[in-house]
Amino acid sequence: MSTFKAPKGTYDLTPPDSAKYLAVREAIAAPLKNSGYGYIETPGFEDVALFSRGVGESTDIVSKEMYTLTTKGGSELALRPEGTASVLRAALEANLHKLGNLPVKLWYSGSYYRYERPQKGRYRHFSQVGAEAIGAEDPALDAELIILADQAYRSLGLRNFRILLNSLGDKECRPVYRDALQEFLRELDLDDDTRRRIELNPLRVLDDKRPEVQKQLVGAPVLRDYLCDACKAYHEEVRDLLTAEGVVYEDDEKLVRGLDYYTRTTFEFVHDGLGSQSAVGGGGRYDGLSEMIGGPALPSVGWALGVDRTVLALEAEGIELELPASTSVFAVPLGEEARRVLFAKVTELRRLGVATDFAFGGRGLKGAMKSANRSGARFTVVAGERDLAEGVVQLKDMESGEQQPVALDALVAEIQQKLA
Repeated sequence: MSTFKAPKGTYDLTPPDSAKYLAVREAIAAPLKNSGYGYIETPGFEDVALFSRGVGESTDIVSKEMYTLTTKGGSELALRPEGTASVLRAALEANLHKLGNLPVKLWYSGSYYRYERPQKGRYRHFSQVGAEAIGAEDPALDAELIILADQAYRSLGLRNFRILLNSLGDKECRPVYRDALQEFLRELDLDDDTRRRIELNPLRVLDDKRPEVQKQLVGAPVLRDYLCDACKAYHEEVRDLLTAEGVVYEDDEKLVRGLDYYTRTTFEFVHDGLGSQSAVGGGGRYDGLSEMIGGPALPSVGWALGVDRTVLALEAEGIELELPASTSVFAVPLGEEARRVLFAKVTELRRLGVATDFAFGGRGLKGAMKSANRSGARFTVVAGERDLAEGVVQLKDMESGEQQPVALDALVAEIQQKLA
């Protein structure tokens, strides 16, 4: 064993479990690829100011959880704690919004980093698949993204998740609500940290999970009562579109999400089988973020779904994903001549798209057959000196246990036919 271990709060993905994570990533990405979203990849670190300006100084993410570093040249960088600010920065830098086709629809997949207190479902390095639709203010776009996430989860077989939905208003109506909320919160018995938060971003106090805070929030002003007519109409349309498509959601007037840039539509996917870390994903509309990071006005909406949390949700529902065996054919050579001949056949099968593996290391028949078994291969090809002298190899069906000689020249065609 190595003297080194993965850093606290992180994890390694190793076979065979890693196949499940790959399948989850692919299932989340599939509906996006099918709906006009192009793939984008951004660096693992960015300028600190991108996040403090975009995500918000008062958020836990920026004030407590960001990994920051100073380069030799004196630049302040941060490992990315979330995806949206980076993707918007990259889209603006590449002038994607000027290509004449708005919204710019992008999807991404990667690792994110937050200095959190590690627990099941909450890690310091975690994996997400996200989607952003940049440059259009349209309730149908908000509905599209929620529907695509719903579709992704259902394609994996998940059923016990809930969609929580709220509207956070916009720059017209939110300030009025903010004032009313601050007035209410200033009267409460809260610690200094939370008091500071009241002045910076009072909506974050509503998100406080501590029972002693939640108890005092009974009777707090509700954002819904302060929405302007435009925001109300927008939110109604999002709800109508979801209902028309049979997507079930719950109105949750306390839902604020942990990032400062959200406006109007905000939503969260929660799974009740996960205990305290019940959110498997979420997102919303962020109409002012582009201007916050120095870009033009580009109303946008997006989400990120946690890959690790989704895997936990699958486990909570007892869902085993149908993963194809990584190997279809396993070749076992007995002797030098057989090694050379079978290695050529393995290469030929692989070129034809057949997943094939080989008994490396010159072990005996018993050890090699154990490897063949563990590989999950459907067929094993065994050849020794006597077989080759007769121009045949032995083809064994690992399911039925039947074995038959097959002419060496006909082997590839025979395997292709059997697998088809």
